[in-house]
Amino acid sequence: MQTDYQPLFEAARQAGAALPDIPAERLSEAVRTAAEALRRHLEEILAANAEDLAAMDPASPLCDRLRLTPERLETMAADMESVAGLPSPQGETLAAWKRPNGMTIRKVRVPFGVVGMICEARPNVTTDIFSLCLKTGNACVLKGGSDARRSNEAIARVLHEALRRSGIDEASFTLLPSDHAAVGALLHAVGYVDVVIPRGGAGLIRFVREEARVPVIETGAGIVHTYFDAAGDIEKGRRVICNAKTRRVSVCNALDCLLVHRSRLDDLPALCAPLAERHVTLYADTASLAALEGHYPAELLQQATEASYGTEFLDYKLAIRSVASLDEALAHIARYTSHHSESIVTEDASAAERFTRRVDAACLYVNLPTSFTDGGQFGFGAEVGISTQKLHARGPMGLPELTTYKYIVTGDGQIRQP
Repeated sequence: MQTDYQPLFEAARQAGAALPDIPAERLSEAVRTAAEALRRHLEEILAANAEDLAAMDPASPLCDRLRLTPERLETMAADMESVAGLPSPQGETLAAWKRPNGMTIRKVRVPFGVVGMICEARPNVTTDIFSLCLKTGNACVLKGGSDARRSNEAIARVLHEALRRSGIDEASFTLLPSDHAAVGALLHAVGYVDVVIPRGGAGLIRFVREEARVPVIETGAGIVHTYFDAAGDIEKGRRVICNAKTRRVSVCNALDCLLVHRSRLDDLPALCAPLAERHVTLYADTASLAALEGHYPAELLQQATEASYGTEFLDYKLAIRSVASLDEALAHIARYTSHHSESIVTEDASAAERFTRRVDAACLYVNLPTSFTDGGQFGFGAEVGISTQKLHARGPMGLPELTTYKYIVTGDGQIRQP
């Protein structure tokens, strides 16, 4: 680990050790104080964000993730207040039992200690991770993307102001410099950082997984499918597909590939009509292309290639493939899924049940868009990210997912017999 960062990590470790002694309501009040401070400093934050945006290629799909508006800042503040209002999992007894010798065993939730976070051009993550970590009694060390440097620094100043006003150690939240050296330091901070969570594209997540010496919880890139079944309802399908694709194209729950049963190809133009209004380019296989030609703008219609499938577009682009059966749809998803979010549109209960049983993903939807994969939509207030792995946490990571547990065993002088 680069020694330049050791004092920061040591301060975070000490702050994390002290946080569990602070009453839960005081931690919640500090999060509320930070939310109000965010509103007070709105103009300052927007000005910093405008500088970041001016430095980014306007054609980059990351622009949408980076951009802050008064409405988005209000949502960030409201999400923080939602987190503050949720029950704290810290100290929760998950299970308790008594052994024949009279000793009692309790399994109790506890904070990780220090949570490291690495993200790209996502300034909203700064307030999310702050509120979720503080609420659970964790210190946080954040390495933000260089594209969002000014935005993150402005937000961090606001969060530190709130911590000072609340009488809580400012090292409870640490924003690292945006240079590459800080990434290496964080990933090698053994003994200081308990877990690192990357939030970004596939390249970032792969780099963190391969380079980290501290434990990693992966929040995966989204390669997201919707399967329109033989028994799918057209009106539901139109709404689900359009919302999943176009609500926000730059987020990980956005739709990347539409699978349609061949018996419903005549309905494909109707299903895709709302996409044409949003200028979505379709990459369709031969059968789907034939069904769409003459019914979808020619300049937005292209022949699919193998590269069209398994791509996270983060743009107004969508791959389409026709399939002969549910089994073929399942096979396609199994080959290309990133295990994030997958959806089926069907009125056939048995097809829906089989889809949800067979597809290996963190979040599965029936007659709903994958845009609902979000901590706030799940009632978690906010999220650290969407975990696509199977150990410790899966899906939107809220407050409980930022805790581990320990066993507390109590007795009255019993000893173990030979």
